[in-house]
Amino acid sequence: MKRNKNLFLLTCILVMAFLFTGCGSKAPGQRDDTANGGSYEKVELHNYGREVVIESMPQKVLTLGPNCSELFVALGLTDKIIGNSLDNHSRGPLPEYAAEYAKIPELNYANATREAVISSGADFIYGIDWEFGDGRLEIEELKEYGINVYMNKASTLEEAYQEIADLGKIFRIEDKAAAFIQEQQERIGAVAEKVSGQEPLRVLVYDSGGDGVYTCGGTNFETLLIEKAGGKNIFADVTTKQWFMASYEEVLKREPDVIVVHDYDVPALEDKIRAIKSDPALAQLECVKNERFVPITLESVLPGARMAYAVELLAKGFYPELFN
Repeated sequence: MKRNKNLFLLTCILVMAFLFTGCGSKAPGQRDDTANGGSYEKVELHNYGREVVIESMPQKVLTLGPNCSELFVALGLTDKIIGNSLDNHSRGPLPEYAAEYAKIPELNYANATREAVISSGADFIYGIDWEFGDGRLEIEELKEYGINVYMNKASTLEEAYQEIADLGKIFRIEDKAAAFIQEQQERIGAVAEKVSGQEPLRVLVYDSGGDGVYTCGGTNFETLLIEKAGGKNIFADVTTKQWFMASYEEVLKREPDVIVVHDYDVPALEDKIRAIKSDPALAQLECVKNERFVPITLESVLPGARMAYAVELLAKGFYPELFN
């Protein structure tokens, strides 16, 4: 009887040991505990003059800017997003991202407001630099509410790739981020090879009109994309401002070969092209007479998931004969 009792106790101990071992092991494909901040190794990053320290895996993210939102989708991080902004500067996601993008809740249609951000419960923001400072969101205040900020501000491809690599480190998806960077590099390189023998076209960026042409300067990321596509921004020498109003006289003086027209919210693309054609000054340009317009959605010329896409689209607009 005593022997049977001891055997029973031994069996119970073995069963309990098996159960505890099973609970502590990870099944194939199971997410690491780091996803819930369990054993997350601190990440320290440099972000355009700021030191960013991530102590635990962000769980509630705001992506401020359609380019930021789409990059998160491309990296498989949609489930981390609790809100986005600036969809008024978007014509919608690329088809391959549409289903996942539709799952993202909208924080603010236009610029993110302080009240919406602070009350959102977010612990991390990946946002375009437009959203910070100058009476908008203040990074130091957000830190007081437990919201860490990583800014999207690239003006070079190297900086854009670094942002993606940093997101890979923060969210423990380094391999996926590296693969995405490599794909972008290869596609941009293929376009560069295709247009390498061409004389760069003189390009005017038309964002909007008024007392002149609201356009971009030499430090703007779009200027770089134009160069990779075989063009040259006629205002590349303006290095003090990313965006500014150029006079009609100065536009005529620089004689663009082609006009890149931004497409977003309002006014509609067709209205912008109609305004260019009917303007007494711009109508004098040969490129306007020949209707050399290359439309592109605004989020496509911002650093994010569309860098290669934008270079391909611009190159096809600049040199259609090379891509037929």
